[in-house]
Amino acid sequence: MKKVLRIIGIVLGSIIGLFLVTGVVLYFIGTARLNRSYDIQIENVPIPTDEQAIARGRHLAEAVTICKECHGDQLQGTVLEAQPMIATISAPNLTTGQGGIGGNLNDDDFIRAIRHGVGPDGRGLIIMHSDVFHNLSQQDLSAVIAYVKSVPPVDQVLPKTQTTVFGRIMIALGVLDSDAVPLIPAERIDQTAPFAKMPEQGVTAGYGGYLMSITLCRMCHGTDLAGGKFPDPSVTTLITPNLTPGGELGSWTEAQFVDTMKTGVTPHGHELDPDLMPWNVFGKMTDNELKAMWMYLQSLPELEQYTH
Repeated sequence: MKKVLRIIGIVLGSIIGLFLVTGVVLYFIGTARLNRSYDIQIENVPIPTDEQAIARGRHLAEAVTICKECHGDQLQGTVLEAQPMIATISAPNLTTGQGGIGGNLNDDDFIRAIRHGVGPDGRGLIIMHSDVFHNLSQQDLSAVIAYVKSVPPVDQVLPKTQTTVFGRIMIALGVLDSDAVPLIPAERIDQTAPFAKMPEQGVTAGYGGYLMSITLCRMCHGTDLAGGKFPDPSVTTLITPNLTPGGELGSWTEAQFVDTMKTGVTPHGHELDPDLMPWNVFGKMTDNELKAMWMYLQSLPELEQYTH
């Protein structure tokens, strides 16, 4: 009997030891991802100070790139995740007020963060949608930065972004990543790619495609915009709509599309949930911008709805 118990003890000890070793290895893999340094060659991007550029940047931040959805209405920052066992993730206060980082960042820091997803310390930023913002033209990137630098100071001290041991193990396993929302977007960006060229502003499919490339539409509707799983894993039953002519929008008119984005009510009377589809934010686009996006969507191949 003692021999059997000894064998059982050895087996259990070996299993526990294996789990501990695996956990340590995964912890260091997750830590290595978080601490990876990116040597970014920052482009020379003059930041304007004129009112027209600031107004353009404000419009982009409020209606297109939707910066305020994470950083708050006054760019005062918000807590995105607060899970003590896993991670605390804050979108920082971008102003020069108490607790803000705006006064500590120079123009290169803003470019590095927005376009490349990398902080002043050279490490990749967490849940900063630079994989999308990398598509901003040089002119629009400079306008957004001009606007951010112009906002009044707001005092708000936020908890520091940090991950627990268990959180780093989950990072190593890829549990906190998804195709739609990469945890560290800098890992996926071609950091040497040139600036995107912005087509002339107008009601054209080309300009609509540019606007679509700098929104977060594909985060929910899929890379081909044929619909997909909602990126929030807690919403398990929602499949986002197909935006190509093969989906419901294929029977809509331009006017109905614009009206839906402005009111949040579809032509069939369905009320969109702004927490799932921020129509109240995208509805701040001008009618011509929405018409351009409509033209782009209508130019896409007719694809079948994603259903799984």
